[in-house]
Amino acid sequence: MGILFFLILFPFVAALVLLFLKADGPRGIVVIAASIAIAAASVYLAVANFETGGERFPVDESLSEFIGYAMMAIEVILAVVIFALGIKYKKYLASLLAAVQAPVMVWFEFSTGEHIEVANALYVDRLSIIMALIIGIIGTLICVYALGYMKDFQHHNHGEPDRRPWFFFLLFLFLAAMYGIVFSNNLVWLFFFWEITTLCSFFLIGFTKTPEAIRNSFRALIMNLLGGLGFVLAIVYTGRNLQILELDALLEYGLYGMNVTIPAVLLVFAGITKAAQMPFNSWLLGAMVAPTPTSALLHSSTMVKAGVFLVLKLSPVLGLFSPAGLMAMFVGGITFLMASFAAISQSNAKRVLAYSTVANLGLIVACAGAAYPAAIWAATMLIIFHAVTKSLLFLCVGTAEHNIGSRDIEDMDGLFGRLPRLATFMIIGISAMFLAPFGMLVSKWAALEAVISAGNPLLLLFIIFGSSVTLFYWGKWLGKLVAIVAKRENIQHRVHGEEWSSLGALVALVVAACLTFPTYSGRLVVPYVLDVFAGADSERVAATLLDNDNMVIMAVLVAVIVLLPLLFYGKTQKKLVPIYLAGAGLGDDLRYMGSMQKETEFKLRNWYMEGYFNEKRMNLIGIIATCFVFVVVAAVLTGGMLV
Repeated sequence: MGILFFLILFPFVAALVLLFLKADGPRGIVVIAASIAIAAASVYLAVANFETGGERFPVDESLSEFIGYAMMAIEVILAVVIFALGIKYKKYLASLLAAVQAPVMVWFEFSTGEHIEVANALYVDRLSIIMALIIGIIGTLICVYALGYMKDFQHHNHGEPDRRPWFFFLLFLFLAAMYGIVFSNNLVWLFFFWEITTLCSFFLIGFTKTPEAIRNSFRALIMNLLGGLGFVLAIVYTGRNLQILELDALLEYGLYGMNVTIPAVLLVFAGITKAAQMPFNSWLLGAMVAPTPTSALLHSSTMVKAGVFLVLKLSPVLGLFSPAGLMAMFVGGITFLMASFAAISQSNAKRVLAYSTVANLGLIVACAGAAYPAAIWAATMLIIFHAVTKSLLFLCVGTAEHNIGSRDIEDMDGLFGRLPRLATFMIIGISAMFLAPFGMLVSKWAALEAVISAGNPLLLLFIIFGSSVTLFYWGKWLGKLVAIVAKRENIQHRVHGEEWSSLGALVALVVAACLTFPTYSGRLVVPYVLDVFAGADSERVAATLLDNDNMVIMAVLVAVIVLLPLLFYGKTQKKLVPIYLAGAGLGDDLRYMGSMQKETEFKLRNWYMEGYFNEKRMNLIGIIATCFVFVVVAAVLTGGMLV
């Protein structure tokens, strides 16, 4: 249990230290040292529990009581802060939600919560091990990357107060809160860390304090407070009606036939808001205004992953005949489809990544809602592949933006000439997102098999069409990166060493994740699925999962794709020839004289099909459809309660 407390408390201590460090040198030492310690502790946790799959941990009653009161006091203080900020910026809904949540939790704790015995406040299972590795490795690599990135950020905002201590404080506090989420079995503790991530995202999104940043940060806060209110109501219902406050006990009650529909629906709702599913996806799109490390952290290893983690944990009580399961399946499926469509019309690279994140999280939520063995396997594998790949791509875009002055895909002409290493990293990341035989496509294949087996034809259509359109937005971006434009100055030397270190490590992780997924699938993910379906025939469950021989074949193909170019590196005979520019070239291969004796610049441009996949239209359809799902589920619950 000591390692769990270390992983929760040490990042918080590091955050406090960084809050008071003003100089770059000491800050860099602390960030790198703390990142190494956190990553090493996460790996140690995984190794120590690799064979057993984890265990439950009781906490001394007096210590548990002290922690509970401390959390309650902090929640009240944070509620007061939110209330005051809402009044200051005239965001009264945020103030109202804070004024409701905190008093309800305090009332519950003193009236009911303190009388309920929590046998195991903390736990480790294979899913929390996977999440701990994602937080500890990918999250810390983002923190190291931020050292170089924030130097450029401060340089570009010369004259503004240096608020980097506050930024790094929030990054490490985020890591601490995420560890708290994945290790907490006590629902009250889980909710406390859940709200800490909400506050961290609020302050990180609003970091620049521009009007747009403030507006978007409050949008994120309000939407996540709505989910937090659903979490509070789930705790109150579970405590007062079932007399339990443990997540594993809630799942056991559901598996043994007790009615846990209402808390399951409320917790899935909380997970949907945190995972930025429609109609709540706009808060994650608005997070683009924050510095790039914030986007990478939110999309890959924190915040949104907390949402899908909770829904996936609830999968044993979900499924086709559960209102909560149907809500997760259809909200996730609709979000996957409509967000994928919306991404087609985007040329802003960060916006493409944001819609891709929303879409892939939708697929994970839909798989978790289906609660079928292969679907749980696919959802877990998607979490892994998405975390490593999306963090790489976000950080690459941040580096490109600082060095070419734009994050627009259309401005990435000749990136291979200007930043060849970065362009190569981006090509690897994009390929891993949608091409065979890389991991994301394998996971989507498994998701399709699972949905077919579960017998949900509508969800199957969502996944088929949502998956197919990824070709449009990834293919356009990939085409830009591989295009060679003449006479581009190589500016690769401008990129900071910390950025290259993190990006290189993430590229290695992407390749390793694709090469070794048969191993960790067999040793971690499949055993987790068998644990989830412990009451079923293990052979039958294993038979529904993706065949191991197929996974080995996929891994071998990845190895061939990665190694084959190395065999011919530097051995090709290059012959440079003038580029045909549909007119008389002017000698620089960049301009030509057209038929009307007009000088024209050579340009490559993509078609974004805005007339067909307009962003506002796709969002409107998705919002209406998902709201309809919420209304139907609410009607079913209300009807059941009236009966």
